[in-house]
Amino acid sequence: MACHTRSNSFPSRSHPVALNFEETLRKLRSSSSIFNKLNGLQDLHECVNKVLCLPLTQQALGQYQQKKWVDEQLINGSLRLLDMSCIAKDALLQTKECVQGLLSALRRRRGDAISSEVKKYLTSRKVMKKTIKKALRSFKGCSSPCINEEQHETITMLKEVEVVTFAVFESILSLITGPKAQSKLSGWSLVSKLVQPKRVACDDQEKESDVNDFEKVDVALSSKFDNNTIHVQNQLKELESSIQDLEQGLECLSRLLIKNRVSLLNILNH
Repeated sequence: MACHTRSNSFPSRSHPVALNFEETLRKLRSSSSIFNKLNGLQDLHECVNKVLCLPLTQQALGQYQQKKWVDEQLINGSLRLLDMSCIAKDALLQTKECVQGLLSALRRRRGDAISSEVKKYLTSRKVMKKTIKKALRSFKGCSSPCINEEQHETITMLKEVEVVTFAVFESILSLITGPKAQSKLSGWSLVSKLVQPKRVACDDQEKESDVNDFEKVDVALSSKFDNNTIHVQNQLKELESSIQDLEQGLECLSRLLIKNRVSLLNILNH
């Protein structure tokens, strides 16, 4: 009976939508770069949108018993993901503005302006790290799916997508704060494993491949660089490029999250 219910309530494995979803999820899990994971999330939520648009899905989730799970789990989960996206975008915007201010000061070669912008950057980073750490603590435990045998399997699938999305958001936020924000027990942070450097560093200060662009700039600005301003400028430009990539990916993903949230609300209100 259970198999019969599933075959009539969710696309079978041979259905193009189901096949696309499984393949997209597989690629996302095998991605090693945070940028690839972010792109993979966009593809995954595109698949989710297609699933939610299926009449069969809408009919199944529109049943009274399933509406309860949609309301209690999926609607609340989608809101948490949007909150995480906003936190990440705000942090990236603040960092980008500081980077651009510092680059401008370095081009003008004004010592007082450079000193002021460096102080502004480091202060902003310190406040940002505290904000992100606080946010991550508040979200801790919210990403675990609450599975119940009464749930429709589409809800279980969507909860799985939520967990994967939450994990990538967590990695992005940890990337912004820098690997040092991770637990020292493991020796290597989760972000260090996920993020591969986009460029091969040639300077002795950049030998460790697990150091990301945010951390490189933090280290450079925390020490004297009077005789190496060109190197610092290059690092700032690389960070600016990374931020732009992340911003574009997050903006596209946020639009998809909102779109799918609206679809769920429509199902709930019918």
